[in-house]
Amino acid sequence: MARGRLTDVVRLVARTVVHVVLGGSALVTVVTVAGLLGPALALDLYTPPVAAWWTVFTAVVVQGIPFLLLGALVSAAIGAFVPERVFTRLLPRSQALAVPVAGAAGVVLPGCECASVPVAGSLMRRGVAPAAALAFLLSAPAVNPVVLVATSLAFPGNPQMVVARFAASLGTAVAMGWLWARFGRSGWLRLPKAPSAGPGTSRTGSFMAGIQHDFLHAGGFLVVGSAAAATFNITVPRSLLDVFTVSVWVSVLLLAVLAVVLCVCSEADAFVAASLSQFGPVAQLAFMVVGPMVDLKLFALQAGTFGRSFAVRFSSATWVVAVVSSVLVGWWVL
Repeated sequence: MARGRLTDVVRLVARTVVHVVLGGSALVTVVTVAGLLGPALALDLYTPPVAAWWTVFTAVVVQGIPFLLLGALVSAAIGAFVPERVFTRLLPRSQALAVPVAGAAGVVLPGCECASVPVAGSLMRRGVAPAAALAFLLSAPAVNPVVLVATSLAFPGNPQMVVARFAASLGTAVAMGWLWARFGRSGWLRLPKAPSAGPGTSRTGSFMAGIQHDFLHAGGFLVVGSAAAATFNITVPRSLLDVFTVSVWVSVLLLAVLAVVLCVCSEADAFVAASLSQFGPVAQLAFMVVGPMVDLKLFALQAGTFGRSFAVRFSSATWVVAVVSSVLVGWWVL
């Protein structure tokens, strides 16, 4: 009996590993081939903008896939191996206290926004209050150690920028969690369903099924968001952006919008912000705070996981709160 169960587990693990490896490899191969052939085809057709579109699209997708897989692994592990009572013991019963605790827990997950969506969905399935799960969703890609170290390297000799980013990002995540606890409605949020692993499936089987479900489901929305970001990059001329550097307030709003459409990974956006030296430090801070919380690919991932109605409301409110938080913290620290 024990040997039979062990054989079934080994077969299930092998089958799932093959599916994940082949599926991820196929996705990377398709995107890479498209990225290589797309520019060549564009040059043959004398359309350099199309070549640029393929380049940006490939870069966004390829940098997001590893973190999407990380999120799927963490999400599946939470769903399969972590009992619900663990979360009830770790998080305070009061939502007002659970939100900042969940927001601070984002420090321990070194991933980008692609990973945070499936993890937040898994937390909700395990009984965590949506307000706390959403605070974690926003904070995890913005305040983890990898992002803070990258920010310090992008702004050498300017530790105030690291402090400002941490404070503004964590403040936005906690504020949005509290706002959802106060004003959010259950009808706006479509709770993600647990992936079906079949009757009588072991925890290992549930874990493998969760990886396949989350990775393949969210991967399609990652591609859609990446395509939207690439389209913006080739349609809006840089000369138009330079016009808005005259006013400090307009530049803050411009970089906050730019962060939404560029879809730069949270672990690389500090270097992009530092390169925008024609803008002021508060505008650069807004770019780094808004980007990991509201961008096109993240909107697509949220819409696919929690529903379009939720994504529209939550992303809009998050953008406003992130801009206000950036201005207040930037004015105080920078």
